[in-house]
Amino acid sequence: MSEELVPHPNESLPGPRASPREVWKKGGRLLSVLLAVNVLLLACTLISGGAFNKVAVYDTDVFALLTTMMLLAALWIVFYLLRTARCPDAVPYRDAHAGPIWLRGGLVLFGICTLVMDVFKTGYYSSFFECQSAIKILHPIIQAVFVIVQTYFLWISAKDCIHTHLDLTRCGLMFTLATNLAIWMAAVVDESVHQAHSYSGSHGNTSHTRLTPDSKRAGGTAEEDPCLCSTAICQIFQKGYFYLYPFNIEYSLFASTMLYVMWKNVGRLLASTHGHGHTPSRVSLFRETFFAGPVLGLLLFVVGLAVFILYEVQVSGERGHTRQALVIYYSFNIVCLGLMTLVSLSGSVIYRFDRRAMDHHKNPTRTLDVALLMGAALGQYAISYYSIVAVVVGSPRDLQGALNLSHALLMIAQHTFQNVFIIESLHRGPPGAEPREMPPKEPCQGITFANLDAIRTLPSCPPTPRLVIPNPESPQEAVAIISAPRCHWRRRCLKDISLFLLLCNVILWIMPAFGARPHFSNTVEVDFYGYSLWAAIVNICLPFGIFYRMHAVSSLLEVYVLS
Repeated sequence: MSEELVPHPNESLPGPRASPREVWKKGGRLLSVLLAVNVLLLACTLISGGAFNKVAVYDTDVFALLTTMMLLAALWIVFYLLRTARCPDAVPYRDAHAGPIWLRGGLVLFGICTLVMDVFKTGYYSSFFECQSAIKILHPIIQAVFVIVQTYFLWISAKDCIHTHLDLTRCGLMFTLATNLAIWMAAVVDESVHQAHSYSGSHGNTSHTRLTPDSKRAGGTAEEDPCLCSTAICQIFQKGYFYLYPFNIEYSLFASTMLYVMWKNVGRLLASTHGHGHTPSRVSLFRETFFAGPVLGLLLFVVGLAVFILYEVQVSGERGHTRQALVIYYSFNIVCLGLMTLVSLSGSVIYRFDRRAMDHHKNPTRTLDVALLMGAALGQYAISYYSIVAVVVGSPRDLQGALNLSHALLMIAQHTFQNVFIIESLHRGPPGAEPREMPPKEPCQGITFANLDAIRTLPSCPPTPRLVIPNPESPQEAVAIISAPRCHWRRRCLKDISLFLLLCNVILWIMPAFGARPHFSNTVEVDFYGYSLWAAIVNICLPFGIFYRMHAVSSLLEVYVLS
């Protein structure tokens, strides 16, 4: 029996005998995964090889591969859209859990910023068109087309459970997912190289110079290259698209998660075309809250922006101000992480009194959310543990070392307790999903009586039941519904907690995503591990930490809606 024919009880159809086409489901998935892995490994090899000057892989090779992948993925998406438009029966079911509105809205927002980045890139490379390869100008144009086509595709098709050309669809989705991950890796490597050049320039160290847009072209170095970015408009374009890289990174990851859920839903059988689950019709922020969480979160958000601006100004200025900037940066993060840890713990305590039933139904979207939260947190865990070892073993006992150690410990605690809170929240049923068994202390709660005389025979019942006017279409009988007054304080607290954590995660995403690197400004780890090893650790692990923050924001928004 294939997995599609054994879905969870309340969602899927009872399993008929599997057809030969459906028996090949695991084989089709394996084929698509192998395709994606091989394509992704090829892309990663070229991208990572192109980041080093001593490797004879040029940036034009990387751009050519990425452009070809985006063209093929866009063509497949167009084929998918035409096929589903001509054959409405190709999508008999739609998964209500997949592609929530806030996820698609975030995808559109990051997609727009990516389009702006592509405009800046095109302007930058066009500034010295005479000595540029045509692929460098073509690449951002093709990427803009790919982003537009993919965003439209995911907006209208994220919930699809397609039932035609199953193996072809799985391979197409996996290839598109691999394309997004390759774009993500290229952006991360380019941004890391830019950070490395900034650090090398500020410290007079050129031994770690790697590939940048101007540093490596078909057999030349930056010093020998006549095509330098010297005009003011060219420098604006160059700085602009580097600042927009975080949005491109998040767009690729958002698209990858949505494509994975679509891949899991290929050939899936549901009970109805509407799916099964809680799909709120209205999302209203700050509704039914105590306003303490949003107000405190907004306060920390504003203070965090001020701290980030102050940090960037002082670190890029005179070296004497770096220590003061680090003290302010670490102090803010310690306060913010400490509050987030306490708030997450209080949310978990509140759930001990929550009477909503746990939702154990099969849900690919929730399974992916939990896996991404746990996996992405490993990046920040790794950086924190490396920092703890460096501070405890090799650092002098001063204020900066104490702040660094406290920051690393709180980072581990905050990720742990926030994950516990979010994961438990995602597994709770929607409001009103209390278990059917009533507590023994309240025997009358939730019982409906057609005979009012029966109420007097029950002990400890409220003396005055609430009468409800029956439906005109039902028999004209008096119906009394005994209902205990609902306590909304738990829901209000959970909404406050989710909004507070959401705003804090946004500011903790902005700081590293837009260039805050205390890992290098604070020389404790650099002196202990050496620049090469420490830069490799940070450049590999930090992108996962940045992605964790944005993914936590989308998960907390869902927690707010479900609370």
